[in-house]
Formats: sequence, C-alpha cells, structure tokens
Amino acid sequence: MRVVTHEHIDSIAAPAWNAVAGTTNPFLRHAFFAALEHQHCVGTGTTWQPHYLAAYEGDVLAGVLPMFIKHDSFGEFVFDWSWAQAYESSGRHYYPKLVVAVPFTPVTGRRLLVNETSAQRDHVASMLVDAARELASRAGLSSLHFLFTNTDDSRLLSLRGDLVERTGYQYHWHNPGYRDFNDFLNAFTSKKRKNVLRDRRLIREAGVEIDVLTGAQITGSLWNTYYGFYASTMRRKENINALSAEFFHEIGEKLPENIMLVMARQNREYVGGAFFMHDAGSLYGRYWGCNRAIPGLHFEVCYYRPIEFCIERGLQRFEAGAQGEHKIDRGFVPVETRSAHWIADPAGRSMIEDFVDHERHVIANYIERASALTPYKRDRSSCASTSVASAGRRSLAG
Repeated sequence: MRVVTHEHIDSIAAPAWNAVAGTTNPFLRHAFFAALEHQHCVGTGTTWQPHYLAAYEGDVLAGVLPMFIKHDSFGEFVFDWSWAQAYESSGRHYYPKLVVAVPFTPVTGRRLLVNETSAQRDHVASMLVDAARELASRAGLSSLHFLFTNTDDSRLLSLRGDLVERTGYQYHWHNPGYRDFNDFLNAFTSKKRKNVLRDRRLIREAGVEIDVLTGAQITGSLWNTYYGFYASTMRRKENINALSAEFFHEIGEKLPENIMLVMARQNREYVGGAFFMHDAGSLYGRYWGCNRAIPGLHFEVCYYRPIEFCIERGLQRFEAGAQGEHKIDRGFVPVETRSAHWIADPAGRSMIEDFVDHERHVIANYIERASALTPYKRDRSSCASTSVASAGRRSLAG
C-alpha cells in the first residue's frame, strides 16, 4: 500500500474515484470536483489548493481524501476565524492549513473515501489520516481539519485520540412519509399552518409562477439567468463569486440526474431562482437570488417548492444550507453537525479544546431550546416533532 498526493483531479480516473467515493452523494462525485477545478473555482489563483491524498494497493485506488491547502477560511462553513485571530495575536501563523472538505459545500457526508464494502476500510482510512497529518507536520502547517463528517467517519476519527472534536448545527427537514404538502401542513399547529398559507398566498397574489426544472430541462440560457441571481446575492452580502457560470454549466452537463432549479416568473420574466442538488434520499439547497423584492418569494423558492419536490419523490431529508433560524417555522429542525481538527501546536490545541468544549455545551442547549419551537403539534405521533431528538443522529449518516 502506498500513498500519493495528486494536485489535479484529472490525474485520478473518474471510475476509480467514484468506486471509492460511491455514487450516491453528488458532492463526492469526481465530476463535481472536476468542475470546480476545470472552471477555476479551486486551484491556481484561489485559496483552495488541491492536494488529493490517494492510497493505492498496487495500481488500484483503495481510498482518497479530498484535501486542500487553505490560506483563509472562506467557503468552509465551519468557522474558525477566531482561532486564526488568536494565533495571530500571539505571534503565530494559523494559515496555511490543511482541510479535508468539499469546497463551498456545508453538507454532511463521507470524507474518508474508502470503498465501504472493503474489509480493510478502517485500515486504509486510518492510513490516509496518518499520511495527511504527516504531510501537515512536514510542511509546517498549523492544522488539519475534517469538515462535516458523517457518523462512520466521525467514529473513526474520534477513536484516534489526537483530534479535537467539534459540533455545529444546521436546520434539516425530515419526511416521515407525507402524502402531499397539505399532509405536511396538517402536522403543524393552526397558527403556524396559517402563516405558511399566508406566505404562499402572497406569491399567488403577486402573480408569481414557479418552474421546478431538472436535468435536460435546464438549458444554457436558464443557467445564465440563474447565475445572475446567484451573483446578485453574492454582491448583496459583499462576497466574491466563488462559483463561476461555467461551473454551473459543467455540472448541469455532467450531473444532470442530480440537479434541480426552482425558478420564479412574474409577467413572464424570471425574477428569482434557487439551485439544488439531490440524490436518492436527500435534497440539498445551495444558493438563491432574485432581482426584485417580492414578499414570500424566498420561502416559496427555497423551502416550500423544494419540500413538495421531496414529498413527490419520496426523499427523506432536505438540507437547506447553513444558518437561518427562520427555517424552524417552516418545518425544519436543528441537528448536530461534526468536524474534527488536528492542531500541531500544543498551546494552540489546548486553547481550541477549551473553546470547543464551551461551544459544545452552548450548541447542545440551543438545539434543545430550538427544538421546542418547531411548528409541529405536540400530540401528533406521526409528526416530525416526535423525532427531533434523533434527527441529528440520522442526519450525520449522510
């Protein structure tokens, strides 16, 4: 068994990559990483420098880490800016660092990409983690981070004992088997149900029509229109356009079975839209934007229509992206997310351990309090509120 570093995704054959990464989670597909590289969203000229760590048994790819050298913390969504600031204030450098992640994608999933049916899975995964840590140490990097790890990877990383475990939270929607959107709303209390119906009525009264588009229905001109909405959101938030129009065109061509756009029309003109990816069990909301303020538009495009899509297709989970406490009133529940961090400097590790220990208690308390605010009826055994306590554990399995 040997470990090799690849600085370009195309130096690893797509079938070999997908054989270890699996074909369920679209963000782990070779085509997704390739589109990021091909369209210059990562690589030269960016703060995401690919260092894909691959383990080979003979000439056969046995496992890979999607790893990057980072010179800042943009696009990670596991926020460590305060750690960097503390390092700098004490005269040390936090950047560059190593990150095992999917760029610009706060979606829980596998990060130790080893064939799950392999009898040597844990051995190969541990060997890759050892090699990543050795690379970080040899290069004088401050740290190594595994972001949004699923249950199995979190377990393996936890067993090592040399990583600081960190929790975060997101808001996810869960489908216990709703027949349709009305069945979903019937799980709400009367007041919360009326609020959603009011949101949707505002859209109808504004004359807004919604198109839910998948696969070949999404033309090149539609991608260009959607990209204008995405770029407008980035400008409004004073962010750079991390993803290019060409990136969306490429994944639309290479991963059409995993793509969905929800586009809003008013007077036959598109006025807003949102981009999603999905697999056989989950929908993932990523970016949205609009060119005019219409009451209720964000909720309709980003939550209600996607929930209808999940119900129609029998998808069990909808991850609507990072942050957003307003999602609770729309039927989303707070769930835990996980990450793991190797810190080279003992003093830095001690500081970060204290930070995440305090943070863990704060987040656990928040999730408990926020779970009590969901709109679901407390006396309805079939509603999602009965499974809030276990939702986080289920979501980590993605």
